[in-house]
Amino acid sequence: MRTRFSLVIASFGLVSACSTSPEGPTPSLAPRAAEAIDPRIPIPSEVQVGPADASLSAHLAFLVDQAQAGDSAFQSAVGDAERLAEAAGKQQSESWIAAQQALSAAQAARAPTTRALGDIDALASIALETKGGIPAGNLAAIQQAAKTVSAIDRNQSDRIDAIEKRLGL
Repeated sequence: MRTRFSLVIASFGLVSACSTSPEGPTPSLAPRAAEAIDPRIPIPSEVQVGPADASLSAHLAFLVDQAQAGDSAFQSAVGDAERLAEAAGKQQSESWIAAQQALSAAQAARAPTTRALGDIDALASIALETKGGIPAGNLAAIQQAAKTVSAIDRNQSDRIDAIEKRLGL
């Protein structure tokens, strides 16, 4: 009987705990400020882009120049590789090996371009990591530099792929 009495008292305690009023003021059911905004109003689609930081612009210009200078060296090396690949005999012949060595030199000549492309990506990722974002002007400058260097890289890659195809690699 005593345990029943204890259970009844405990259940009354639990029920009364559910009926107590919350601490502090109760939230209002009035419309919030955000609900007052008309959802039919168009949101501007263009972001206002300011100028990029001068130091970032200078660094990006240096990296683009590095890729373009590297492309000049690549053009010379890939021209030799293409010429030797055209004249190459069957696989493992001396002419094929010479073409393969020229191809390796052309691939090595891509280093300034691939390094510049990686450095541009690193600038963006470091800004995201350290500052939590990239201002619109800086982002536009980074994207433009990446686009320029990517075009150089893609052209170099296509020419290397064509030589590899000729050599049966």
